[in-house]
This record gives sequence, C-alpha cells and structure tokens, in this order.
Amino acid sequence: MDVMGDKATLFETGRFVQPSGEEAEADPDVDETGEAAEEVRLRLAADAGDVEAASVLGALLLRRADLDGAEPHLRAATAAGDRAAANNLGVLLHQRGYADEAAGWWRIAAVAGSAAAAHALGRHHRERGDEPAAEYWLRQSAEQGHVLGAYALADLLEHRGDDGAEQWMRVAAERGHREAAYRLARALDRRAAERGALERGAADSAEPGRAGRTAGTPGAGTGATGAADRTAAGRRTGAVRDTGPRTGTGLGVPPAEEAEQWYRQAAARGHRRAALHLGAILERRGELKEAGRWYLTSAKDGEARAACALGFLLRDAGDTENAAVWWLRAAQDGDGNAANALGALHAERGQPQTAERWYRAALDAGDVNGAYNLGLLCAEQGRTPQAEQWYRHAAYAGHREAANALAILLLQGGDTTGAEPWFSKAAEAGSVDAAFNLGILYAGRGEDAAALRWYERAAAAGHTEAALQVGIARLRDGDEQDAELHLRCAAGGGSAEAAYRLATVLDARRPRPSAHELGEVVHEKTECEEWYERAASQGHRRAQVRVGMLAAARGDVVEAARWYRLAAEAGSRNGAFNLGLLLVREGSEPEAVVWWTRAAREGHGRAALRLALVYARRGELDEGQRWADRAVTLGPAEVAERAARLRDALRQELTA
Repeated sequence: MDVMGDKATLFETGRFVQPSGEEAEADPDVDETGEAAEEVRLRLAADAGDVEAASVLGALLLRRADLDGAEPHLRAATAAGDRAAANNLGVLLHQRGYADEAAGWWRIAAVAGSAAAAHALGRHHRERGDEPAAEYWLRQSAEQGHVLGAYALADLLEHRGDDGAEQWMRVAAERGHREAAYRLARALDRRAAERGALERGAADSAEPGRAGRTAGTPGAGTGATGAADRTAAGRRTGAVRDTGPRTGTGLGVPPAEEAEQWYRQAAARGHRRAALHLGAILERRGELKEAGRWYLTSAKDGEARAACALGFLLRDAGDTENAAVWWLRAAQDGDGNAANALGALHAERGQPQTAERWYRAALDAGDVNGAYNLGLLCAEQGRTPQAEQWYRHAAYAGHREAANALAILLLQGGDTTGAEPWFSKAAEAGSVDAAFNLGILYAGRGEDAAALRWYERAAAAGHTEAALQVGIARLRDGDEQDAELHLRCAAGGGSAEAAYRLATVLDARRPRPSAHELGEVVHEKTECEEWYERAASQGHRRAQVRVGMLAAARGDVVEAARWYRLAAEAGSRNGAFNLGLLLVREGSEPEAVVWWTRAAREGHGRAALRLALVYARRGELDEGQRWADRAVTLGPAEVAERAARLRDALRQELTA
C-alpha cells in the first residue's frame, strides 16, 4: 500500500491543523469566494482520481460538519492508502456513533505512522478501560511529537501514579498545550509545598520552642470571637498559598519559580485558572497591579474565584464600590466566599437584613463560614439563641472559630461544663484563641499545670497574651531566661504588661550607676528604659510611674511631671503621690495636697502621712490627726510607726 503523508491533524475540538507545503489546506481566513474556488478545484482533482485532493476535500467537508459529503471522498482516499484520510474517516465514524469501526480505521492509520490516529486510538482504548493498550498507542503518538498524545499519555500516567507523568506533561507544555502547562504548574506547586512543610518541620524539631518566641498577633482572650472581623470568614479562596523553597526539575529552577513560569504561559494562552493562580502568586509578592490584571482576565473569562479575589484587591485599595460589583458577580456564580464578603460589607454599612441574606447565600453555596458569620451577626443583635444555633451548625461542620465562639457563648451563660469540650475541639483543630481560652478556664479552676500547657500551645502559635502568661509562670518558677524569651514575644506583639515585666527583669540585672566626672555623658538610655517607655506610651500606669522616676533621677523635672500626671490621671496612687512630691519641690504645695489626697483615698499610706504633716504644720490639728490615723491603718510598717508618733503628738497638743 502506498501510504502518503498526513494531510490533517484532528484536535479534540474537531478543528484541523494542516502541515505546510502542498499538503496544507486553504487558509481559513481567506474570503468565501477564494474558499469556494479552492473547493471546486479540489472536487475536480478528486473526480480525476487525485488521492491527495480527495483526502484534503474530505477533511474540508468534515470540518464543516458535512459528514455525508465528506465520507465518500475520505473512503476513496483511504482505499488508495492515504493515512490522513483513514484517520479522518475514523473521526467521521466516531462522530456518527460507530466507535468500533472508527477504531479500526484509526488502527490502520496509526500502524501507517499517523500520530494523530495513534492519539485517537489511545483515547478510544482508555474510554473502554483498556489502559495497557491506551498507553501503548498514546506513547506511540507522543514519541512522534504529537502534543495531544503527550498530554493524554501524561494524564494516563498521572492517574496511575507513574513518575513518568511529569516528563510527558512537560513535553506537552513545552509544545504549547495550555492545560498541560497549568497541570505542570500545579504539580510543581504541590511539590514546593511538601518540601517547605518538611523543612519547616525539621527546623521546628531542631529548635524546640522557637515558634513560641516569635511575636504574633495579639489574641482577644475570652472575648475573641465577639470582636472578630466579619470578613475573617470571607477571605480569598482558591488562590495558591503553598509555595516553598525547593530545587525543581527545570534547569535547576526552584519549583515555585518554575510553577510561576508555567502558570504565566498557560494564562497567556487563555487558561483562566492559571490566570487566577498567577494573580495569587503576584499578590503574595506585593505586585498588586499585575495581580489585578490577571485576576481581571480570569474573572472576565468566568472564573468566580478570580472575581472574588479581585474584589478583595479593590477593597484593600479603598474602592469598595467596585469591589462589591465583582463580589456580586462571583456570588451570583455560586462563590460562597464572595457572598460572605458582600454580607460583611452590608453589615459594616448597618444593613443587617441584606447581610443576613448574603450570609445565607454563602451557606447555600456550601461555605460553612456563612453559618459562622450568621452567628456573629445574631450575637451582635443580641439574638443569643439564634447565634448559638448558627455557631453549632458551623462547629459541627468543623469550623474551629465557630466552636470557640460557641464555647464563649456557653461560658457567658454559666455553662462551664458545656463550654469546655467546644474549647477543646476548637483548640485541637488549631484555634489559637481557643487554646488561650482553655488556659483561662483551667486557671480559673486553680488547675495551673493544665492552664500552662494550653498557654504554651497558644504562645507557640504566636498568641501575645498567652506568651505573657507563660512568661509570668516562668518568672514564678525562677526560670528567668525562658521568661525573658516569652516576655519579649508578648511585648513585641503589643502587650504593655509584657513590656513592663520585661523591663523589670532587665532593670534588676542593670548595674547601679556610678559617679560621673564633670563633662561626662550623664545618661545613656538602656534597653530596660526603652521597654518601660513602650509600656508607658501604651498607657501602663506602673510603667508611667517608673519612667517618671527615671526622668526625675536624670533631673528632667518636666518629663517626670508629665509621666506622673498621666499615671495619676489614669488612677495610679503612686503616680499621684510622686507628682505631689515633685510639686512640693517646685513650690506648688496646694496642688500637691490635691494629688496626695487622691492617693491617700486610694490607700496610699505615705500620701496620708504627708497630708498629716501638711495639716499639722498649718495648725489644722484635727485634720492632721485624721490623716495620721489613716496612715497608721494603711502602712507600711515604717510609715505606720511615724504616723503613730505624729498622731500621739497631735492628740497631746489637742488635749493640752
């Protein structure tokens, strides 16, 4: 049989791509007159017995879906040994439902060397479950350079878990197959994530407790859920978050970087999910403008997750109106994440009914965050039974923050027994707030060891207040070094109390200042002073008093008075007492009396003694005796002793 070269290669879409040279079909972009003339020429040549013309004419008619017109020409060319015609005849018969007869012609063409026919035959066998035969023919097609054959072979091998899948997926991707490029990128992404997870696990094993020393976002304690941002349940979904450092297989390029290259190639060819993932990678890297362009491309092609992600980008840029437009589009396409975001937006605008409608839409779309957000909404409105109902709905579906919120709700209602298992469930599922809340629960029962275990777990995940509690416990146990590490973590996370306690630890180690020679720098700010000041600037009253004392020691009376006054106005009796001392020194005794009176009424013994002395000196003996009595009661011992002597002297003076 005289076998001629392929005239056409059939793609899955039913379109044909012709090779160059005399075997090429007419350009599909030519005008209808030119195409008609070409068809007439082919018909005349075919009628005159030109096998090649019959094959090309049959392919042309098949592309137009003129099966009746194409079949006789294809059969004639096939009978004359044209393998392209045999392949296309198989396509025609397959379209008519004669799969077995089509496979017979594909086999003839494939044996004759048609890569397209081998691909079609391989797919035919796979559809019938004959994977060995499918692999054989697909491999024949792939090895001849057929891009669809390479992709179909890779798909088959990947389905079986064969390591050779990536090689053929890469071949197809390199030859322009966009789905292959996308799937190769996904595989590289997964590999990078696995390697990253292994490396993080190894690092954690090599350095126990390291995570607990990293400053994190401060938690909200037992009220954490009530203050949660409604949009926490409406953050981006579908975006790839799993990149990690690992050497890839593409010319030494790390998998994460190579994955991005393939996403970009697939996205450039119109793959909407690749555009979504590429946008997510760029967003994580901070390249928001380009990320937005790819999200927009994907969203316009109908990818709801991209529309949702684009909405978040616009919201973060302050454009909530356009964000709502894209969220609406995504929500209408069934994206629960976007529906949650719309609900949060309307809730923030004071439109709870509309918010509830969108939260319900999110739940109907299968997003359990909708139930959690409904619980938050009901709790804010004081609809506690409904809030509990929605929290339970989400918690039973595995929503850890809903379990934590439910436990808080039960605890507020006095049901400690019912709250504990939900706290435990949430904490075991990874809720940092729930772990901290369990610590509070056990501490309230006096079970300090159990409380510390949960505090440590929350602190290891970066919970600021939990790190503070661990630091306090370590100080109590005498482990100053570990205490300092946890206090630094909590202070770095914004805890004023941790900053103050850290400062006291460092202060205790500080050597006493030595005498300075004339002309020397009298003072350089130490680390402990910096932590005192940080705590003071956050409103910590004891830190404010301490900063005032340090300023006074430097001779900076104005600064000392400022900090003492801040502390005193916030209710610090030590601040009020020290401010009084400073005012007396500056000649403002009447104002000093005002602050000492406030301090003495709050239980400050030294302030009471100072008042007794002031009134005794003024000759107001009754008032002096009254404050002396108060100082004796308040103490401490040396103050009580001096106050007692003053009281007795005033009593004798009054009775003389």
